[in-house]
Amino acid sequence: MNPQFGNGAASISDDFGPRGAEAVLLVHGHPFNRSIWAPQATALAAAGYRVIAPDLRGYGDNPAVGERTLLADFADDLAALLRRLGIERVVVGGVSMGGQIALELRLRHPGLVRALVLSDTSPVPETEDGKEFRRKLAERLLAEGMRPYTEEVIDKMLAPYNVTGQPEAAARVTAMMCATDPRGAAAALRGRAERPDYRPVLAALPAEVPCLVLVGEDDVYTPVAEAEGMCALVPHARLAVIGRAGHLPGVEQPEAFNRALLEFLAVLP
Repeated sequence: MNPQFGNGAASISDDFGPRGAEAVLLVHGHPFNRSIWAPQATALAAAGYRVIAPDLRGYGDNPAVGERTLLADFADDLAALLRRLGIERVVVGGVSMGGQIALELRLRHPGLVRALVLSDTSPVPETEDGKEFRRKLAERLLAEGMRPYTEEVIDKMLAPYNVTGQPEAAARVTAMMCATDPRGAAAALRGRAERPDYRPVLAALPAEVPCLVLVGEDDVYTPVAEAEGMCALVPHARLAVIGRAGHLPGVEQPEAFNRALLEFLAVLP
């Protein structure tokens, strides 16, 4: 675990695998932390890749900074982390909000992004109703803490049959969510309410920047149709629909998720 500092925000990250190998940056979503990628980090490092898994500002061991964190702030933090690690180009993977941050990183720091791995995410801008929802949720988390929200949405983060059928996975995700600092979660919600339209970023993605889109077949937040729409914008993208999974297929079906990821990485030019 290495403390790094970018734009005034600490960036705590795990760094696995050989230092000179192809680097993969894994960006967690809301309201999780870097440990969500443990199955992927283990598999990628075993396959000879270098894996960087950071805590975003306000999540995990990384302290909250300010009352609003834009996706641009997260992206700039990651760019600063990569510079400090001496990594000039990286495969960037993100789940949910992490996928949006990966797209923001491509928008703001295009030269850093060698390839994109987008899991259970959406490129569309926030709606007016969505903005209001996120702002109210930010206030609710500050007032109530994380547990009531966690208990309310756990069967949307994971497919309901996995909440009951995979109690260890459900307990792990629940603990991760409940441990999140409400101040960091609220800041991210306020910033995410202002997210731009990333569809032009996808549409402009050149063939030399490969793209893998993954989605759980029973994801209710970003359904399969959303993933198919992303692939329609990127003709050279590959789509992997992970069976028996909801919004977090890397947790729910790690073997299938890792297989799709490793197959994609194996054929990078």
